[in-house]
Amino acid sequence: MTQWRTRIGQKGQVVILKEIRDKVGIREGSEVFVSVGNEDEIVIKKSSPSTQSYVDYFIAAYSKKFRRRVNIKKIIEEENAERTCIH
Repeated sequence: MTQWRTRIGQKGQVVILKEIRDKVGIREGSEVFVSVGNEDEIVIKKSSPSTQSYVDYFIAAYSKKFRRRVNIKKIIEEENAERTCIH
């Protein structure tokens, strides 16, 4: 396992290096789980968004890349109608 050294800020914040964030797909606003492992070990794990909130997560993470407004609900409804249609 590769290890990196970082410092705890004045407010108790930990900076996760860009290399690590890019590798595991963590962006600003991403949710993580923090737990205590064996003795002096702190574990930070990327949280997976729930299915229901995935669209909100995706929009928050990638909204700057959108060039036009998209009606996600309509697209999902059309896709579901297409999949349930008997040919």
